[in-house]
Amino acid sequence: MAHGPAETNVDRHDGPRQNGSAPDPIKDNRCNEVSSRSVTEFLDRATHAGMARFTKGVSPAALAGAYLDWMAHLATSPGKQIEITQKAFGKWLRLSRFAMTCAGAQAGLDPCIEPLPQDRRFRDEAWQKWPYNVISQGFLLNQQWWHNVTTDVRGVTRQHENVMEFASRQILDAFSPSNFLLTNPEALAKTRQERGQNLFRGFRNWLDDLDRLQNDKPPAGAEAFRPGHEVAVTPGKVVYRNHLIELIQYTPTTETVRPEPILIVPAWIMKYYILDLSPENSMVKFLVDQGYTVFMISWRNPDAEDRDLGMDDYRKMGVMDAIGAVQGIVPGQKIHGVGYCLGGTLLSIAAATIGRDGGDPFATLSYFASQIDFTEPGELQLFINDSQLTFLEDMMWDQGYLDTTQMSGAFQMIKSVDLVWSQILHRYLMGDETAMFDLMAWNADGTRMPFRMHSEYLRSLFLNNELTEGRFLVEGRPISVTDIRVPVFSVGTAKDHVAPWKSVYKMHLYLDTDLTFALASGGHNTGIVSEPGHKNRSYQIATARHDDHYVDPESWAARTPKKDGSWWLDWVSWLDGRSGAPKAPPSIGNENAGLATLTDAPGTYVVQK
Repeated sequence: MAHGPAETNVDRHDGPRQNGSAPDPIKDNRCNEVSSRSVTEFLDRATHAGMARFTKGVSPAALAGAYLDWMAHLATSPGKQIEITQKAFGKWLRLSRFAMTCAGAQAGLDPCIEPLPQDRRFRDEAWQKWPYNVISQGFLLNQQWWHNVTTDVRGVTRQHENVMEFASRQILDAFSPSNFLLTNPEALAKTRQERGQNLFRGFRNWLDDLDRLQNDKPPAGAEAFRPGHEVAVTPGKVVYRNHLIELIQYTPTTETVRPEPILIVPAWIMKYYILDLSPENSMVKFLVDQGYTVFMISWRNPDAEDRDLGMDDYRKMGVMDAIGAVQGIVPGQKIHGVGYCLGGTLLSIAAATIGRDGGDPFATLSYFASQIDFTEPGELQLFINDSQLTFLEDMMWDQGYLDTTQMSGAFQMIKSVDLVWSQILHRYLMGDETAMFDLMAWNADGTRMPFRMHSEYLRSLFLNNELTEGRFLVEGRPISVTDIRVPVFSVGTAKDHVAPWKSVYKMHLYLDTDLTFALASGGHNTGIVSEPGHKNRSYQIATARHDDHYVDPESWAARTPKKDGSWWLDWVSWLDGRSGAPKAPPSIGNENAGLATLTDAPGTYVVQK
């Protein structure tokens, strides 16, 4: 009996065929293979995710690979072995002579080794007296020797060498004499002076920190800097909201404003208000007071349900939707686009896509500590390889996101002397309270990163550097940053460990437009939050025309004069020169365009936990 279309047999793999049809061994094997692969992949991912809870997201396989590469090459390099043996003997002799010379002397002897300029652990006068001068000198010589051991081993890959040097430095820093009471003369002196009360306070501080860590509480004192109360207080309204962003439009403070609005795209790794901290150091307030209409993206804090949000979702629901809303409120005007850190990278992707497709919404683009080339991203590169990313992805796959504590761990390791060990010294040995301030409180107010987006970001940009190599796909087609043709203002910071200034400077190699570059003193955050009147601030600034010859960063820094003060003033003058004559400010929101005001700034997304 013939069957009609509705009765046609369907190939099923979970039971015998109906109507006596013969099994298909090829299809059955393929289905079993897929099912088996899914099970084994699940097992691998679950195992890695479980391990990550103990390793804080660091891949043991990645560390083992670096160690084996280094050890195998060192074991077959007799010349290097002789060299480091000679260095060990030479350092021992230097320390012995120093110890014998200073045993009966007071302070004032020339040390046999100077600490690095950024190492402030042994600067106090107490470290210059016996026996602490010998102890600190021995530690520094040992640290220098391990640097000799882990570097310049022929045949070791550059990244494995960097990992080994970094790992040895982390281990040595943990055993620094400054971390222990009996070998720290400053802590001993304070203990004698206060009769141990500092240790009692330090123990109390340790208990408080432990309680905050276990219960996911902010650091002590951070509660005094609440968004909308003490920080992020510049008046404004949320004029647009979607699943990923709230768009804030700030209230004008001048009778007239420049016709071109400013749209700021902050990094989504932290809350937006780094650029709107206290009123005295708020970049937003500064711009509003200079006569600009300012819009700011406030990112949502994603959770496990947002695990499948990708880079393109951040581009479309973030930058593109914000541009559309700004154009709805200030129609017919070009936009000054501003991107900070990862926000600048995303803004570059959006601008390059718009340029590729023939759009032209921007008057200028400004980038603060933002990279578009990731071949030299600083010490973060130590955590970027296939092994580490696979491990990290499996950890995110398990929970749906990268948690704030897991992200902060990497940054703390990069600057462990300042962010970990100095805190242990001052809070636990000296018994001092940490003086909380707005920037530190903001730094503790992180956001989560969706699984898919963070994986795409790390692989396509950090690992494969697809953006500047013309392989980054948007809507199935590659984009190129050479399609960015508007004037660009880029800021690097001299002490940046997240986006090293020489990496930021590489925009000169890729952008086919006039580029004004400023190198500010300070770090990734302190160099950007550099308001006029801030003491001990300086910067260098110069403009390269699109047809100028390339100047390498070292030559640029040597020939560019240093200026005291804040680069904000030069930047706003640069914006003024590329803006129209002041006019009456636009309305807050635009109900006719479906952009009614929703709530007061700073909105709701910024307070999400």
